[in-house]
Amino acid sequence: MKPLLRVIAGAGVLALGASLAGCSSAGPAGNADGESYNIVFLAASSQNGYSQAVYEGIETRAAELSAELGITITTKIQDGQFDANTQLSQMQNAGTTGQADGIIVVPNDGPGLAAAFPLGNDVPVATVLNPIGPDIEKMEQQTDGVISTVASPPSIGATGQAEQAVEYCKDIDPCKLGLLAGLLNSPLDVARVDAWHQVLDKHKNITIVGTVEGAYDRDKSLTAVSNLLQGNKDINGILSNADQQTMGAQIALEDAGIDPSTVFLTGGGGTKEAVEAVRAGTWSNGYLNYPVTMGGKALEQIVNQLRGEPVEAVVDADSLGDFGPFITQKDLLEHPDYTGEWNG
Repeated sequence: MKPLLRVIAGAGVLALGASLAGCSSAGPAGNADGESYNIVFLAASSQNGYSQAVYEGIETRAAELSAELGITITTKIQDGQFDANTQLSQMQNAGTTGQADGIIVVPNDGPGLAAAFPLGNDVPVATVLNPIGPDIEKMEQQTDGVISTVASPPSIGATGQAEQAVEYCKDIDPCKLGLLAGLLNSPLDVARVDAWHQVLDKHKNITIVGTVEGAYDRDKSLTAVSNLLQGNKDINGILSNADQQTMGAQIALEDAGIDPSTVFLTGGGGTKEAVEAVRAGTWSNGYLNYPVTMGGKALEQIVNQLRGEPVEAVVDADSLGDFGPFITQKDLLEHPDYTGEWNG
């Protein structure tokens, strides 16, 4: 594997997420006294481990580029609180008040966030994890002002998970599966759940016993799956789109007296905990993601745009690792040094 960036302690990120008061209000940078850029990161939630990892990548790459190019790049984070309206307001403010030279965002609602454009000061925006515009599956530019999308179509990961579940279930009839989504009203998660159904519903031996919401949180997922298991102790597997949720599902299974290694269990995100769970055989497989690297790539595109350098309009998130993005125990035994980029 290529070298991985250090994951920042969550407390430091949260402290920065509390306020944007220190961000310059003097307007776009690139001043006569030297090249300097203020970059605002709009987190889906500053308390979410994935957003924290993206911000770590932004901070690390900002420091590297500042040293390499002899410029000054400052970064700030805002908390989107997993709320589409909050983030829409933050985008409008950051893009029109002169506080930002560039914006990086992990959207809570990519289609809805397009309403913020065009931004008043023509500030370039890079988006991570999902696009900004009406089509959640289209990575190419849909909205003027969004100069780069660092992501992959959500249906790709979800389809791969479902196909692996079908393979697991091929000799089980009925094969009872639970679906553990992040936020059931999020366009990103709607697309993932739809992709799961597109594959699973074609197989008569597979029964979906319930779809529950984990909110990208271990404890909430533990509660949701515990409730699901009350009437489904004979469950054969759980599909989850987030590793934090899968960890909660694992605990729920164990609390119910079910060995998680005896059911199909998968996650998404590539956390260090998930990598170890797949390596140990506790989970059937995992879907790797590289949020630290993705944050760094997004920062690169913003700086390139501001400096008049070439910009990658689409950075395929699934291509950022040396193997995967789907991993099994066998894959990880062949890559014993791989640990994952972040803590969930």
